[in-house]
Parts: sequence; structure tokens; C-alpha cells
Amino acid sequence: MGKGKNKYFDVHGPVFWPASILIVIFIVVTLIVGEPMEKVFDNIQNGISDYAGWFLVLATNSFLIFCIVIGFSKYGKIKIGGDDCQPEFSTGAWFAMLFSAGMGIGIIFWGVAEPMFHYTQPPIEQGSQSELAEQAMSFSFLHWGLHAWGIYALVGLALAFFAFSRKLPLTIRSVFYPMLKDKIYGPIGDVIDVIAVIATLFGLATSLGFGVQQVSSGMNYLFDIPDTVVTQVILIGVITLIATGSVVLGIDKGVKFLSELNIRIGAVFLIFIIVVGPTLFILDSYMENLGHYFQKFFFLSTWTEAYQPTDSAGWQNSWTVFYWAWWISWSPFVGMFIARVSKGRTVREFIMGVLIVPSLLTFLWMTAFGGTGIWVEMANPGIISESVMDNVSTSLFVLLEQFPLAEIASAVGVILVINFFVTSSDSGSLVIDSITAGGKLDAPVGQRIFWAVSEGTVAAVLLIGGGLGALQTAAITTGLPFTFVLILMMVSLLKGLKKEYAKSIQMDKETDIKKYSERIEKLINKRKKYIRNRKNLNQKTTKP
Repeated sequence: MGKGKNKYFDVHGPVFWPASILIVIFIVVTLIVGEPMEKVFDNIQNGISDYAGWFLVLATNSFLIFCIVIGFSKYGKIKIGGDDCQPEFSTGAWFAMLFSAGMGIGIIFWGVAEPMFHYTQPPIEQGSQSELAEQAMSFSFLHWGLHAWGIYALVGLALAFFAFSRKLPLTIRSVFYPMLKDKIYGPIGDVIDVIAVIATLFGLATSLGFGVQQVSSGMNYLFDIPDTVVTQVILIGVITLIATGSVVLGIDKGVKFLSELNIRIGAVFLIFIIVVGPTLFILDSYMENLGHYFQKFFFLSTWTEAYQPTDSAGWQNSWTVFYWAWWISWSPFVGMFIARVSKGRTVREFIMGVLIVPSLLTFLWMTAFGGTGIWVEMANPGIISESVMDNVSTSLFVLLEQFPLAEIASAVGVILVINFFVTSSDSGSLVIDSITAGGKLDAPVGQRIFWAVSEGTVAAVLLIGGGLGALQTAAITTGLPFTFVLILMMVSLLKGLKKEYAKSIQMDKETDIKKYSERIEKLINKRKKYIRNRKNLNQKTTKP
């Protein structure tokens, strides 16, 4: 029931239609209202941040702690998909795909800009330039490090476990089977999946919006094309068309190929800035930044501006709270994508792989680009910061201007952003497609195209309706309700792992008993054979 199937669409109606209608209503209202929507977006963002910021901080810390505890617990040995299941992709390809999906556009957009913002507008006043720089890098690491990947690890592990170990459909509703049983196939499950679709779409649209702003700035720098909303909307259309082609090719020929290409181009880009930039400074500061981040980890993770003066408070709303909501809203997409490529890995391998390697790579990127930006700024105050404050999307290109081969490097930067744009869009389309098709992994191509176009349309509408503020509001508004889904997800996953572990223990006991019985039987047979041989020998020796 509720499923309509033809050559181009194979949808689960109770999820597909409500999600599609709500998205269309949002697009129409935003376009009709026009410019005043910017004020509406601002009010929504401020209201949620002011009253629920503490909750998002608490929840995000809980997700990370839960993942680490599970990874090092007795459940860490459980293999996703069963003991005989082998990984579908190599470790290198696995890291490439999860990193491309998990950060992608965002880290290129904010890699220079965020540390510069925190350096010039510090959340907590410091006494010297070096202290300001350390704090700027620590907060940047906080926002892009273990907490972000902890959210992704939770959702990815839950989806992978219930899809591959319990053989349930690859949708968010399946995660709640231990709590809801067969009710996941009814209205409650439909509501969960609708929330997941909308959260994913708006989380993706936020990233795509950031990406296209940076592509537009790069085009302006390289070819003097006007950096306007019209240009950005046109670029969204062109890049979405490319992404649609990748979606049609599927995960092996499209997403995997582009993800690995992204990593190669990104590695060359990273090595380039390390070599032509202040090499020793980057290497030294990477170690120091890591040390300062872990030294201040618990303080940074729980800081909520409670004792800041009222007139200076509000920094966290625009940064930490926004990021936690953004990662949460993006987590169905990233989590499901990571789940799809992680079959055959143990729980411990999954969590450690998702948490550690991408975080360290992200920290190196932030140090190389953001740290170098601060290094330039310390020597020439205003040279980077003024451009960042004027137009945040130009920050990467302004930094590259300070070093040799600036135009070539900027062109590579634009190509990298476009590639990440395409990867995020097509990966997201495959994920949303799976949710709205009732968990199918290979729904019709027409359906994938529909969602690829929808993502681009929402990103364009958000840019028209309020630019950066609208993008941030979209992430926060959808991230907050989905936080409650993730909290329940922790409970459900723990129930599922407990049952799986108990089952494996029982199987081990049965195997041990069987082996013991076989050994006893062998000994008995050996004894019988020995007695027979002795008897035959005695008979032979007693014959006259």
C-alpha cells in the first residue's frame, strides 16, 4: 500500500508526497514573499538559537560520547552484515567517499574564513596575537572535528547495523525497530522518514548554497563575471545538471569516481599550499593546534556563553549552534551514505575510522589554509580580514593571491568546489531517493533526477530569499527537530547491539558445546577402537 511504481518512479507514497508537498510550499512561499523573508529567517534562527542552543550543545556532546563508548565496548567486535561479510570497498576508497560526503564544500568555503573570523572577532578576549590565533584554530577544530563526525558515526552505524545485520530497509525508520517493532511500517515510521527527508534536503541545500557562492566568487576573480545572485542561480542550474548525470551513473561509476577524484585534487591543492606557503609554520602549528584543541576540549565542548556580557553574547548562535544543527540536519544524508559503503566492517573499525581519520585530515586542511591566512594577517593586518568581512566567499582566493601561481591555484579551487558540489548533490539524491522509495537501493533514474533538481532548486530559493542567513536558518530549523530523532536513535541502537551481542554469545556457546561434544565423541571412539585392538591382540596371543 502507498507505493506507486512505473518506469520512472517507484515511490513510497506516505513519505514521498508529504515531503514533496512541504518542500514545494516552502519554495512557493519564499518566492512570493520575496525580500521580507530574510527578516523572517533571521527571527527564526535567533529564536531557536537563544532558547535551544544549550540543548543542541548537550545533545551533540552526548552523541560523541555514546559513539566512543560503543566503539571501545564489548559491542566493538560486532561485524556489520554478519561474521562472514567482507567490505565492499577498499579502505582508501571508503575514506575518500565518507570524507567527500561528510565535509566537502563546507571545508573549502570556511577553511580560510572561519579561523579569520575567530581571530579578528574573538569569542573570548585574549591578551596576545598568538593566544588569539590559538583560540581561533581551536574553535575551528571544534566545529569541524570529532563532534561533527560523532553525529555522522551515530547515524551511519545505526543505519548500517539495522540494514545489513538485521536485513531491514535502508531508511531512518528501520533504526527504531527495537522500540517500535512492526509499527515502523505505519504512520509513525512515515513521519520519521518525512522529517529525515526534509532535514537532509535543507542540510544539503545549505552546503550547496555555500559552494555556489564560492564558485561565483572564483568566476568573478578569474573571468570578471559579476558575482550576483543571478550568477549564483545560473551556476546552481549548470552544476545540478552535471550532478544529475552522476546520479544517473549510480554509486560505483558516478559517486565513487568523483569522490576519489575529489581526494586526489584536494590532496594536490593541500600539498600546494603547504609547499608554497609557510611550510614550517604549517607543520609546527598543526602539532600545536592539535595539542591546544585536545587540551581545551572539554571547555570548548561545553562553553555556552553563560557568563559573557549580554551585549557581547550571541557569537555562539551564529557559529557553534549553527554548526551542530547543520551537521544534525545533514546526518541522514551523510549517515546513510556512509552506511551504504561500510558493510563488512566491525563496529569499532567503523567508529574509529569515521571519527579519527576524517577529523585529522580536516584539521590539517584548516591549519594549512586557515592557519596560513592568520599567518599572513599577523604580518599584514587587514589584508585577509577585510576581504573576509566584505565577502566571506572570496576568502580562499584572497589568500591564494599572496602566493605564486595564484590564478592556476584559484582555478583548481573552483574545480574542487564544483566537484564537491556534484558529489554532495548526487550522493544526497541517492539517499533521499532511497528513503522516499521505502528503502530501495536502486530506485528508477527518473526519481533520482527529481531529487537532484529539488536540491538545486531549494538552494537557489534560499539564496534568493536571504543569502547566507537563509542558509543558516534552514540548517537550524530542520536540525532541531531531528535532534530528538537522534536521541531516540541512540537508545534503539544500544538495544539492537545488546541483542546482537547476546545472540553471538549464545552462538559461541552452542559452537563450544558442539565442539566439546565432538571431542568427547572422538575420544570415546578412540577408546573403543583401542579396546577392540587390544581384544584382537589378546585373541591372537592366546591361540595355540
